[in-house]
Amino acid sequence: MATQIDPEFSCSLTIDLPLPTARLASAALQALRVDKELSPLVSRSFSTISAPSSHDSGDSSPMGSSQEKILRTEYKATTNRMLRVAVNGFMESLSVVLGVMDELDVDILGVEDPKE
Repeated sequence: MATQIDPEFSCSLTIDLPLPTARLASAALQALRVDKELSPLVSRSFSTISAPSSHDSGDSSPMGSSQEKILRTEYKATTNRMLRVAVNGFMESLSVVLGVMDELDVDILGVEDPKE
């Protein structure tokens, strides 16, 4: 799939963050999209996507393949510096959202690695 380069926003970055459940991916998307980009020199979009299906294994899980568990964030900016500044701010916000999920969300507790 070829990506078209926007002449106005020549610098771009796509961040895919896999989360344990589609509900958590959707919750993160809703929490992060509230804050608009402060600069008109930066454009950001959020979406949730399904994990690419692996054709290597014989067993496929129809339920797991259709769930959108990946939070995709696409940034476009006029300069690399503006892109870096915007992504740094996003990472701080993402850290807060993931920290709240870790501390307060019931689904996260069941996904943690077993200690035994």
